[in-house]
Amino acid sequence: MLPSGIAGLLQETVPAVAPELGFSGPAVGPVPIEFILFGTVLACVAVFHRHTFAIAVTGVTVIALYKILVSPLETGPGISGFGQHLAHEWVIVTNLGLLLLGFALLARHFEDSKVPAVLPRILPNGWTGGLLLLLMIAVLSSFLDNIAAAMIGGALAHTVFRGKVHIGFLAAIVAASNAGGAGSVIGDTTTTMMWIAGVSPLEVMEAAIGAVVALAIFGIPAAIAQQKHSPIQADPTPGAHVDYARVAIVASILAAAITMNVSINTRFHEISDRAPFLGIAVWLAILGTAGVRRPEWKLLPETLKSTIFLLSLVLCASMMPVSELPAAGWPTALGLGFLSSVFDNIPLTALTLVQGGYDWGFVAYAVGFGGSMIWFGSSAGVALSSMYPEARNAGLYLKHGWYVAVAYIVGFLVMLQLLGFHPGSSPRTVRAAAPESVIEVVH
Repeated sequence: MLPSGIAGLLQETVPAVAPELGFSGPAVGPVPIEFILFGTVLACVAVFHRHTFAIAVTGVTVIALYKILVSPLETGPGISGFGQHLAHEWVIVTNLGLLLLGFALLARHFEDSKVPAVLPRILPNGWTGGLLLLLMIAVLSSFLDNIAAAMIGGALAHTVFRGKVHIGFLAAIVAASNAGGAGSVIGDTTTTMMWIAGVSPLEVMEAAIGAVVALAIFGIPAAIAQQKHSPIQADPTPGAHVDYARVAIVASILAAAITMNVSINTRFHEISDRAPFLGIAVWLAILGTAGVRRPEWKLLPETLKSTIFLLSLVLCASMMPVSELPAAGWPTALGLGFLSSVFDNIPLTALTLVQGGYDWGFVAYAVGFGGSMIWFGSSAGVALSSMYPEARNAGLYLKHGWYVAVAYIVGFLVMLQLLGFHPGSSPRTVRAAAPESVIEVVH
């Protein structure tokens, strides 16, 4: 996101935010120092993948010290201003942390239910089998974390293609896992962040239109390339039987999350910022069903590390001067997708949520699917590369997965033509929305 990210890539196409919302802190030319620090953190995350945790924690510490000592936050100067900022952000950050930890256990419950093991039984022969596999991954991602969907998809592909998976099909697996979660508030961390902030699931659901179009565009050539590389062998795992108790546990955890969030955004909106009710509801469901099937508790230490990494980036984004961002409009949203392919989409989403003025269906599609264009542009891609190290060759990934970028652009344009870009609801996280005069609306 940033120093030269949005401010550079999109500055020529998007009007600047009105001067009355101007920023008076230290800057290098038109770029505030905060964005330079944040951009450096994100660039280091993109390049030094083995040290992402240390980079994120160091980055949030440096930016926090800078805001305390040099450039005050909007909540006030010094330690007191920083404390007020944390008091404003703690519920959202805690909710997100609890959900990330809880959904990791949920994904393992689903994997252990053996549903993924029996799914290959329905795959047809020929390239249509590969296409249907990508569709299954997208459906899984609509209610599982996209990392879990990508890993399950990678395991299925390894089985049905006898270990010979084309790199273009690996790119398609990443794209399918991100496309499926783009229109679901429980399918991707970015859309869950929007949901927590008060964006309606119906607004986010618009992203499914672009995702379906994109899936058709990248799925067919990827499936054909895979069939030529190694034909499908749709044999199920011998002796696999569905554990319906675990399926019921997955359903109950999701039901708890949905019920609580609906209640918060309707009947109990006035107390929504007092405690992380959504995360608590998920964990009550996890603990309440632990006697039926024991959760995979050993996942938590490593998941906690990745959660702290993501939350550090979210906190970094929350300290950026939103008045210096380009105005919310469809060109900005389109650019977010390209930025998310090289920078983490979590802080990109966080910045849009503190700025406001966006059509959230477009943002969900852009930050959710856009990261698929390069292997390190999404957590799903990074996770799948641990199973298939050859995917880490960015040149080959782009060469054989070129249709993912084409699919992103076409899907976005189809959404723009069918829906138009209309600013949606104002999240609870908004600190300074752009004036209506600079918000572009496309009919």
